[in-house]
Amino acid sequence: MARPVNIACLQTCPKPDFDSALDEAVELGERAVQVGADFVMLPEYCGGLTSEGPMLRPPSAPEDGHKVLDGLVAFARKHRVWMLVGSLAVRDSDGNVFNRGFVLNDAGEIVSRYDKIHMFDIDLSETVSYRESDTITPGSQAVLVETPFGVLGHTICYDLRFPHLYRDLALNGAEILLVPAAFTKKTGEAHWHVLNRARAIENGSFVVAPCAIGTIHGGGESYGHSLIVGPWGDVRADGGTLRGIVHATIDLDEISQTRQRIPSLYNGRDYSVAVPGRRRDIA
Repeated sequence: MARPVNIACLQTCPKPDFDSALDEAVELGERAVQVGADFVMLPEYCGGLTSEGPMLRPPSAPEDGHKVLDGLVAFARKHRVWMLVGSLAVRDSDGNVFNRGFVLNDAGEIVSRYDKIHMFDIDLSETVSYRESDTITPGSQAVLVETPFGVLGHTICYDLRFPHLYRDLALNGAEILLVPAAFTKKTGEAHWHVLNRARAIENGSFVVAPCAIGTIHGGGESYGHSLIVGPWGDVRADGGTLRGIVHATIDLDEISQTRQRIPSLYNGRDYSVAVPGRRRDIA
């Protein structure tokens, strides 16, 4: 029996503050509801993002009373729609800031939280670098959540470059792999499509990757091209380079069909790496 779900990605622009970020999310969310979305998904740092040299400085607040989170909870409850809050900068009582994603059910309840594990610390050139870990504390736990639309596996942006995380999520039941992002334009042009398609193919899973589009206050630019990718690796929807929404109806029954055709998810074996003078076992 088919298990269809209409998914809409909101391709928002990076905003410098809570108010403008929430206004844009609500505006585009209304458009997603009008096209019949069952699940509305927002990008990474959808509560705001600025930069200062190599450091990312998203506006942050405690989870309890966070203006953007409270506004999206109210939106989900009002429209009876599920939501992925791609990520917000959430500050704890010790002053640590986490890049935290949420899934909200259609009653506006938080049903899962995920703190981004892999920090975006890279040197694109001699003059362009990013150090997310200078301002953000990494998480340490992978997260799955069961929904009426299947089992979802949380990830965020730079996590996309660590395939073992996605394999672990898929082996533990993930059917849809979530990749909310603010991927840089330069790396996006080179790697965004191929990495998202690879994660779908490797795991026989849907990948849904809402990505911000446009310039970041303080420097930098997000790539856009929010994607919905099928378990065969085919792109079902691509948000291109414009602010707006992109949506597609997917059928989760395709996952089992794909995994039966190419069962590589289940065919993995333990092995060792032969290195002169030493041996490394890999589980």
